Amino acid sequence: MIVGTAGHVDHGKTALVYALTGIDTDRLQEEKTRGMTIDLGFAYLPVPGGDSIGFVDVPGHERFVHTMLAGASGIDFVLLVVAADDGVMPQTREHLAIVDLLGVKRGAVLLTKCDLAGPERRTAVTNDIRSVLAGTMLAEAHLIPVSVVTGEGIDELRYLLFEEASHLARRAVSGRFRLAVDRSFTLRGVGTVVTGTVLSGSLGVGDNVVVSPSGLLARVRSIHAQNRPAERGRAGDRCALNLTGERVFKDAIRRGDVIVDPELHAPSDRIDASLRVLPGERKPIGQWFPVRLHHAATEVGARIVLLGDEPIGPGGTANVQLVLDSPIAAAAGDVYVVRDTSAQRTIGGGHFLDLRAPSRKRRAPERLIQLDAHALLAPELAAAALLDAPPHYFDLKAFARDRALSDCETKGLIDQLGLVRFTVGEMLLVLSPERWLRFKRDLAATLVTFHADNPDLPGVGMERLRIGLDPRLPASSFIAVLRSLSHAGEVALDGACATTRS
Repeated sequence: MIVGTAGHVDHGKTALVYALTGIDTDRLQEEKTRGMTIDLGFAYLPVPGGDSIGFVDVPGHERFVHTMLAGASGIDFVLLVVAADDGVMPQTREHLAIVDLLGVKRGAVLLTKCDLAGPERRTAVTNDIRSVLAGTMLAEAHLIPVSVVTGEGIDELRYLLFEEASHLARRAVSGRFRLAVDRSFTLRGVGTVVTGTVLSGSLGVGDNVVVSPSGLLARVRSIHAQNRPAERGRAGDRCALNLTGERVFKDAIRRGDVIVDPELHAPSDRIDASLRVLPGERKPIGQWFPVRLHHAATEVGARIVLLGDEPIGPGGTANVQLVLDSPIAAAAGDVYVVRDTSAQRTIGGGHFLDLRAPSRKRRAPERLIQLDAHALLAPELAAAALLDAPPHYFDLKAFARDRALSDCETKGLIDQLGLVRFTVGEMLLVLSPERWLRFKRDLAATLVTFHADNPDLPGVGMERLRIGLDPRLPASSFIAVLRSLSHAGEVALDGACATTRS
């Protein structure tokens, strides 16, 4: 289980992690000098039974919210920290909003520094906290008074974390491997090491990977998972990967990169997504609204392109297109957060729907129907809905890649839906069985009618035939389909014409 901290600066997050684990996550000299966390810190707590809990300690200062976001992505459980002497503060609210936007459903709220507050103060702050939590995923979270000075609540919190870890189902590892890099460094005698949370899939020592979006090729020399040597890293683990390769060195990999299965390397800079604007946003989100987009551990400039007719008001939700300043490595279904360009406030967030968003006709009715299909998280439901939506076919290879599906999962999708498929160049075009039978029936009827009306002509021109059928396949795909039908003896090809098999 990966636990992340959240809360205002100087509310005791780092001290709390130290009390639980005995590890000081402030590793930088500047942090020790200033007495303030400015970068991500990591610690581990052994769990009875041999496993361990990983902690990601984040900075609380408003100037480091971007760093907090890099650490909060991929956590399973959040510890929202509120100091009893200060109470709810600005970054308490912003960190809570971020955790809610990221979809973290499990967590606890800790009333820290309780040695500095009497019963009345504790009650007042507790009431404020419950008011702030209302309407969020942490509304019913445990609230535990703690003090690292007296030890109050520490054992109770440790027991709660052990219980949560024992009930946490391990994330499925059937998809392809992705790890979001939050640190890259060099160890003497070891080489380049990157750390991060495994977002999906698994990998082993000796596997080849790609650093995306740069495309740098690398091989995994060794793995540490949950701070222990391991042969494999799996979804949900905090991993350190020792990478080797021709151009692999510390400065070639940075926070925000994603280590991926080579099949997944396909960065995107134009993404259709859902967007939920926070109720406290100052004004509606208009066309081409500039933002800073945060996904996993990366941050990039972007503009919000509306797909509807009206601006998105505070508290509103809508589908939008995100046009990025530079490409990122992502997967459909991933969560993201957007902040204003001055990095002073969080605006909202949502889920990526389609990584291959079009630059033209993005608001066409057919396109909006497709987006409704992409919004379905279950691959089999999304695929079935895409086949029902115009143009009634899609590239299964791209669909599987953008959802990080393994070969086994893709084959299961083909078998479950009975997909009819054709290889066209780099694409794997698929149709539903019903649509394919209707296509062949209409094709045959069109050829019969044409020959009855034009007995002296050899057949129908390819393009004329293509544009008259549903679905209207791309020209290259249509020719590939006709050739397949010709090999099966269902149609005959005569130069640039198609005709019935005599």
